[in-house]
Amino acid sequence: MWAICKKEWAQYFSGLTGYLIISVYLVVNGLFLFIIPNYNILDFGYASLQVYFDFAPWFLLFLIPAITMRSFSDEYKQGTYEILKTLPIKPVSLITGKFLGALFIVIAAIIPTLFYALAMDSLSSIGGLDWGATLGAYIGLVLLAAVYTAVGVFVSSNTKNSLIAFIVSILIAVLLFKGFDLLSNLPFFKNGMDFYVSQLGLSAHYVNISKGTIAFNDIVYFFSIITLFCIGGLEKIQGRVRYGFVFFVLIGMNYVTALFPLQLDLTKEQRYTLSTSSKEIIQNLQTPVKIHIYLGGDIPPYYKKLAASTTALLNKLHQINPANIEWQFEVPSQIYKDTALYHFYDSLSRLGVPIERLQDQNNASDKRVDQLLIPGALIEVQGQAPMAIDLRSSKKYFKPYNIVKDVPMEDLEASANAAEALLEYKFIQAIYLLNRTVVPSIAYAIGNGEPIDFTVNDIGELLKNQYNLSVFDLKQGYPDAKKIKTLLIVKPTQPFAEKDKLKLDQYVMSGGNIIWAIDKLHAEYDSLQKTSGSYVAFDRGLALDDLLFKYGVRINPNLVQDLNCAKLPLVVGAQADGSPLMQRIPWPYYPFLNGNESNAITQNMDRILSMFPSSIDTLLNPRVQKTILLTTDTNSRFISTPTLVSLNSVNGETDMMTFNKHHVPIAVLLEGKFSSLYANRASTADKDSILKYTGRPFQANGSLPSKQIVISDADVLTNKVDKTRGPLPMGMIPFEDYQFANRSFFVNAVEYLNEPAGLLESRNKRIILRLLDKGKVEDNRMLWQLTLLFGPLVILLLLFMAWSRYRKVQFAD
Repeated sequence: MWAICKKEWAQYFSGLTGYLIISVYLVVNGLFLFIIPNYNILDFGYASLQVYFDFAPWFLLFLIPAITMRSFSDEYKQGTYEILKTLPIKPVSLITGKFLGALFIVIAAIIPTLFYALAMDSLSSIGGLDWGATLGAYIGLVLLAAVYTAVGVFVSSNTKNSLIAFIVSILIAVLLFKGFDLLSNLPFFKNGMDFYVSQLGLSAHYVNISKGTIAFNDIVYFFSIITLFCIGGLEKIQGRVRYGFVFFVLIGMNYVTALFPLQLDLTKEQRYTLSTSSKEIIQNLQTPVKIHIYLGGDIPPYYKKLAASTTALLNKLHQINPANIEWQFEVPSQIYKDTALYHFYDSLSRLGVPIERLQDQNNASDKRVDQLLIPGALIEVQGQAPMAIDLRSSKKYFKPYNIVKDVPMEDLEASANAAEALLEYKFIQAIYLLNRTVVPSIAYAIGNGEPIDFTVNDIGELLKNQYNLSVFDLKQGYPDAKKIKTLLIVKPTQPFAEKDKLKLDQYVMSGGNIIWAIDKLHAEYDSLQKTSGSYVAFDRGLALDDLLFKYGVRINPNLVQDLNCAKLPLVVGAQADGSPLMQRIPWPYYPFLNGNESNAITQNMDRILSMFPSSIDTLLNPRVQKTILLTTDTNSRFISTPTLVSLNSVNGETDMMTFNKHHVPIAVLLEGKFSSLYANRASTADKDSILKYTGRPFQANGSLPSKQIVISDADVLTNKVDKTRGPLPMGMIPFEDYQFANRSFFVNAVEYLNEPAGLLESRNKRIILRLLDKGKVEDNRMLWQLTLLFGPLVILLLLFMAWSRYRKVQFAD
């Protein structure tokens, strides 16, 4: 076998023809990848060779048949095949030797392209090349090359004409690579069978591996196809059929590996590994889910990358449950025209699908409809209202800027990468919510001055379609944890009586969850506007300190300022005509809050807007786990009360030096079995009242685990009301035309308290943005293009010189 393999290698590289064919292959690669504008990796901006692995199967379709077409046909034509038959070589060894010899030649052609990987790694500004994913992609490419080689050897064994072998090999390889994909698109297979039909082709398995995921069933599939074609060639030269049973064995192997999928994710961030809870949710689906993706057409590179990641995820979900997961890309401008297109955009907008206007860079005034971009998806389940998904991340990254002087510019590529990390969570969350059988109940508590006007409109809008939302008057009864899973206490303004706190305490002891959004101090921007520019902030006297202290936190009677804050329009003087001169200046009482990146509620989340927050201290309580969720930035300070809140809150550099606090806690998650504040205080009458109205005896210690989230700024969850636009979303103020992540924080917090623990698991993924250094690329662009074009040729030249020297030494001996 090895003698035949060595003969094939030596014969191919004995002259310049073999090197010339490989050189053409490498030059074509270099032109497509680094010279031609439409496919240029340097323009794409990412340290990735995915473009190469997308094109490589088509390049190899011509290279490999050119290598294999003479494997047997020349032997037949020249009469040397009869000599081979007289040698003590088994037919199996002959076929294997021919196959391996040709495959090693192909691998020798692929090896110089590793130069591309080294170059991409050196050009990367952040993260470097993902070598694990690149290794996986090369493994997939070699396996695909092995199949093409087996096809070429098989065809060559059946004809004396090399040209026919070349053409037929290409045709068979094309059919194997793309034929089944085209077949799966026929309407006949649009019933869940399209996935299984596509899995019969090479493309689906190659795409899986080329992303950096080595699945056992993909390896078995490639092995099976290689085996079948090698056996086909063996049957031809051996002249009798002996291996028909192998076909059925291979089918059985593929079936078994499909039933028990094993996968090795080589990517550095494990980006293609679904969480266990996500798999379970998709596997347990009984109702068909249809997903519409609109992020297609002529879109910027950072959105193309997001669209590709969305495709990869949905393919994986479809693979887990092909009968109930169906998805499709739709580009509205290609389907609808003129008025119909406007109506379609309007209908999507009403359903909550985000629509973004993409301005023409050459003409900023161009407002054509085909410039509208839809970075969203719509998920449909029969009998349910469609649910919209925003594929973008709520966390936006900004280029470095001066927070006082500059207008922040978003780093679009980094923001798109953050969105990619959240795709699994968003789709799994929506699918789960549309298919769950039990809907948790959430109650908005009133009775202590909580607002019931438009300032809490967004709370209702976010919860009413996903939960059983109700209003509960704490003065009228005891909340029942069996009926109300989570209680919302938002911005109370009146003191809590002991009986009110006893009701809440026993609710927690029974396993009830509470979100506390508390303004300990009375400090409002509206009050500042109604005065002469200053007023005294004072304690509301809510009488909740002892209850929260018992549970493990303390909201301090202070206000927190931070230099990383929102800007408000303030009157700073008068213009020449006497009209007020307005200017947006930083307002430290409105600090931006950062989420805890190690917690699923706040990971991968944009800044949270707060208004007059207080600091929170956590207290020792071994039965309760405490997690800081939100904090200020690195330049904070406390303003103790009573204090004068004024427009000029920061005066001079000396005052700036007092901002020396870092990451002040504003929101805390409490989890565990809590102890009752009234363990040694409840009277007999209180205990009798609890038993009478709840049917349960007084509990001194929690019988079930409970979760509580304490926020020291109620305005994190309330919304402003604009005079013309009405209620605004959480995290938006009229004079700051930007929506912060308050909504996402609230939705995640509610989900964490009410849904299965694993649902938020997929939020923990982090995907590094592997960007090329634009400075390096642009400063020496021509040099890099020439290096990438001719570098692999230099490696091939070194291979030629090494092989020539080896042959000289061999023949000299």
